[in-house]
Amino acid sequence: MLCLFYYIRSSLASIVRNWTIDDIHYALTTTIQKRGILKSSETYGCSWSIDASTPFSISSIHWLRHCTMQFATSLIYGPNNDGSKEICHVKNHGIFSKYFRTVLMRHKIDRQCRGFVVNSLAGSEDGKLEMKLAVPLQQLQEARIVFCTEAAIGHNQEAHPECNARVPAVLEGLEKARLTPQFRHKDVIRLENFSSATVDDIAAVHSKYYVRGMEKTLSEALRAAGAGMALVDSVIATSKMGKEPPIGFALIRPPGHHAVPSNPMGFCIFGNIAIAARHAQQKHGVKKILIIDFDVHHGNGTNDAFYDDPDIYFLSTHQAGGYPGTGKFSNIGEGAGEGTTLNLPLPSGSGDEAMSAVFDEVIVPVAQRFKPELILVSAGYDGHVLDPLGGLQFTNGTYYRLALNIKALAKELCGGRCVFFLEGGYNLKSLSDSISETFRAFLGENSLASKLDNPAFLEDEPTLKVREAIHQIKTLHSI
Repeated sequence: MLCLFYYIRSSLASIVRNWTIDDIHYALTTTIQKRGILKSSETYGCSWSIDASTPFSISSIHWLRHCTMQFATSLIYGPNNDGSKEICHVKNHGIFSKYFRTVLMRHKIDRQCRGFVVNSLAGSEDGKLEMKLAVPLQQLQEARIVFCTEAAIGHNQEAHPECNARVPAVLEGLEKARLTPQFRHKDVIRLENFSSATVDDIAAVHSKYYVRGMEKTLSEALRAAGAGMALVDSVIATSKMGKEPPIGFALIRPPGHHAVPSNPMGFCIFGNIAIAARHAQQKHGVKKILIIDFDVHHGNGTNDAFYDDPDIYFLSTHQAGGYPGTGKFSNIGEGAGEGTTLNLPLPSGSGDEAMSAVFDEVIVPVAQRFKPELILVSAGYDGHVLDPLGGLQFTNGTYYRLALNIKALAKELCGGRCVFFLEGGYNLKSLSDSISETFRAFLGENSLASKLDNPAFLEDEPTLKVREAIHQIKTLHSI
């Protein structure tokens, strides 16, 4: 058997952050007792030398090797990492490290971040809700954009379109366009100290068995999901103070809208936007949520997650006949959720004119009828005419107008509560330019698309087919 903490050091160093002594104590106790190594009345060499509420990280592990690995002894040190504050002295006792990891990941972690008290929309006995935010509310109230990033640098396959250069390219583009906090100060905030999602957070959408099987990319995927949850927290907290909140943008990968409950799919690990939607409902008491997905590919994972849920309206526009072959007109939901799923496959070659008509004639009336309390957006930029994986003709100007119109719709219907989630987009130049245009729209600034877009790449749109698709969807959904 491997030594307990040897496995943690080699496999979980990137996952373990800010766990308290109580968390470790719980996992060790549960592991030892469940595995039958020691009885509940026995001790196992642990002694606590600092207060049990003090956060620490497993950042230094020292080994005293004896005759065999079976008798290895581990020391975990506190924040000083100098041995002066020993937290736990554990003999191996043949404990299965995999079981320990499972128990610890399952245990409710008290994540350490700055806490603020805000008014609760859902209401509690004292009218207050304890909420943990990554930045103070005062800064959020003055901001117009709040974004966070997870580049998942370690999650990469050579020459794969969903590569680890995507988020850095976006950030470089925003920097060149002078749209970052460095240039925009209070208007644009970047969340840095947000918490990763827990296994329980992910389990609101996915199977726990699936989550625990994703060890290789688990920490970065949890971080990406946590980014969306942190933005939802920030946006809702600001709105509960009676202020128009900033628009959130999760510049994250891996993307999420293809991930199904028990499997990854289409470059996606966890359903980031679906997890954030459940988080908004369960933590903040938000009932009705509209999810708009304008990725070139149908968001089958999000579609399936809420197919029978009447409180979450999923609206997808995507290229007809494309991957993953789902999202037909007739897929409208089932059971109590019948009528709260809308899929609009657009013919190949559809572009700015098509999307403008779809927004005005379909998205706006559907949203006004549904009356959401929060709008979440699966923002896929692979519909761009230059993207290698799509067959639509969206431009930087298309994404500017989409962002501008969605922002206005959110302000009209739900007090400006809106969070975007990065999905597809695989031409690094068009991806960064399109997201820069999205930021300009959020800030209410003029578009620079006329300088960025090249009309020579565009062909005539299939106007007649687009009109037929719009007519079909309006008839089907009584719009």
